[in-house]
Amino acid sequence: MSQSWDARADAHSFYGFTDLPTIHDRGTVVLTHGHGPYVVDVNGRQYLDANSGLWNMVAGFDHPALTQAAQAQFARFPGYHAFFGRMSDQTVMLSEKLIEVSPFERGKVFYTNSGSEANDTMVKMLWMLGISEGAPQRKKIITRKNGYHGVTVVSASMTGKPYNSVFGLPLDGFIHLTCPHYWREGQDGETEAAFTTRLAAELEDVIAREGADTIAAFFAEPVIGAGGVIPSPDGYFQAVQPILKKHGIPLIADEVICGFGRTGSVWGCQTYDFIPDAIISSKALTAGYFPMGAVILGPDLSDRLQHAADMMEEFPHGFTASGHPVGCAIALKSIELILEGGLLEQAQALIPRFEAGLEALSHNSNIGEWRGKGLMGALEAVADKASKTPFDGSLSVSERIANTCTDHGLICRPLGQSIVLCPPFIMTTAQMDEMFEKLEASLKKVFAEVT
Repeated sequence: MSQSWDARADAHSFYGFTDLPTIHDRGTVVLTHGHGPYVVDVNGRQYLDANSGLWNMVAGFDHPALTQAAQAQFARFPGYHAFFGRMSDQTVMLSEKLIEVSPFERGKVFYTNSGSEANDTMVKMLWMLGISEGAPQRKKIITRKNGYHGVTVVSASMTGKPYNSVFGLPLDGFIHLTCPHYWREGQDGETEAAFTTRLAAELEDVIAREGADTIAAFFAEPVIGAGGVIPSPDGYFQAVQPILKKHGIPLIADEVICGFGRTGSVWGCQTYDFIPDAIISSKALTAGYFPMGAVILGPDLSDRLQHAADMMEEFPHGFTASGHPVGCAIALKSIELILEGGLLEQAQALIPRFEAGLEALSHNSNIGEWRGKGLMGALEAVADKASKTPFDGSLSVSERIANTCTDHGLICRPLGQSIVLCPPFIMTTAQMDEMFEKLEASLKKVFAEVT
């Protein structure tokens, strides 16, 4: 074809979560392959991907053990479902492994194709549970502003981002509490402990206002990811979980981003020292090598949902590719690599250098805050550091930084006024230094242009 790759992409592709002015000005970066933490475009240009794809490619883009696991399973049994009392042996083994490595003493697993679908499925499970237990009014879902839980109609309603208003969402009954971002949401003179106390009081007030018997669950990411990498304030889950337990409201940990090592522990809930009632998993579950999500149910919800399903003789929900044998084989290998093959230890070893690099860049007069947990972090751009005043939105500062990084051969993600980094676990110290050097050069260039 005579057209360029980016013109061909623009002619026939409808972009999601993409800054369209950037596409109009710069075109699409069309990639052909990757190696280690790098991806390569159609022109042979290499980029260090500091996003791990989309939080998920923790083992890089060409890990031989993962591709071999996929190839072997494709040759052995390339596809099946998990309906009608049939499922692959790989599906059975993965469910066993997920409960084994979970914080639960026992439980059950249900598979989806994504984290969005897993959150959506969890809500359907909770609504079914309410009806089966004689409480059909128990349908409301509590999340937090800036929290991200997916893009289906239900999971987008859970997501506390204003852009969902273009779809007429959220649906009724989805309640968004204050974002737990102490730097931005804390009041003048308020300590972090007092901020946590205020958030817990807000939860108690909302439960009293709405009625505990109308609330199906509280969903929370241990670290808010796509809302800008917002770690939970000190003592947050220790403050909110007793309130939820008192009112019989399940706590669901959305570990789509945090799970399998991103926070430095296997699970984000372990990093923050709490045990939820269920875990939502995806992304690093398969190291990004296959689309898969999972609802991991703890013992109480497992028992109650099993009883509800037994009463109607089935759980009328599922997806054609639920528990796909190739995806399950890859997930088993991914978990092995993370927990036994050294990937988690590699991530943990990188964390001090990662935090030091973020802290060093935060001394820039136009960086208001660095924040992060484990191997995920963000730098928030501000026009004025003392007052925390953001740049005028028309300047598109974070997009400009991300685009300048691309020009330097670095992929990072703009989120609001922040630049987000979530490097692969396989990154070397030299590659991490490369990441920060390119980011620093990009920050200096853009801030010189806009200040």
